[in-house]
Amino acid sequence: MTAPIPPLVTTSGTQGGPTDLALTPAGERPALRADAARNRTRLLEAASRLMSECGAPNLTMEAVATAAGVGKGTVFRRFGDRTGLLIALLDHREQQLQAAFLSGPPPLGPDAPALERLHAFGPALIRHERDHHELILAARTDPLRNYSVPANRLRHTHVKLLLRQAGVRGDTDLLAHTLLAAADTALVRHLTVERGMPLDRVEAGWHELLDRLTRTS
Repeated sequence: MTAPIPPLVTTSGTQGGPTDLALTPAGERPALRADAARNRTRLLEAASRLMSECGAPNLTMEAVATAAGVGKGTVFRRFGDRTGLLIALLDHREQQLQAAFLSGPPPLGPDAPALERLHAFGPALIRHERDHHELILAARTDPLRNYSVPANRLRHTHVKLLLRQAGVRGDTDLLAHTLLAAADTALVRHLTVERGMPLDRVEAGWHELLDRLTRTS
C-alpha cells in the first residue's frame, strides 16, 4: 500500500495538486493570464541561466531583466524584490523534485516498495541539494526556519510514512529527521565542495544509514 499523495508545497508556503507545477509566488493568486505565465516562466529561465553562469550571490534584478529582454520594473512587479526572485526559483526547483517523488515513475515515485522508494529518494534529494546549494543557501536567511518551511515538512512526512510502510520500528518521526540531516544542503556542500568528496560516497552514506535502520527492524 502506498502513502497518500500530499499536495505539492513550495518554499513560500503555497500548495497545489500533484500535477499542478505552476509556480505561485507568495501572496499572488495561483491563476495567471497565459501571457503573464509565459513572461514569468521566461524570467525564471533567464534567472536560472544567470545563476548557473555567475552564481546566486551575483544574481540581480537588473541582470535578469536584461537577460529576459524586459524592463527592470517588470521583474520587480513580478517578484517584489531579489528575495522574492530567489524564493520563486527555489519553488520551481522544489516542485520539480516533489513531482518526481509524489507522482513520478518508480522507484522514486509510487508503485514501488517503500524501501526501494527510500533508497531512491536519498540520492535524488542529495543531488538536488548539491545542484542548487547556492540558491538554497542564499534563500536560507534563518537556519531555524528550515524546519518549518512547508516543502521541508513534506519531505519529512514523506520519509516518515515510507519508514513506517517499510516496517521500521521506533520513533519514525526522529528517524526521518536523522535521514534528512544526512542530505542537508550545507552538509552536502561542505562534503562535496570543501572536502572534495565524490557524490557517490555521500549517496552511499544514505544507503548505509537506511540499511542500518531497516536491519534493526
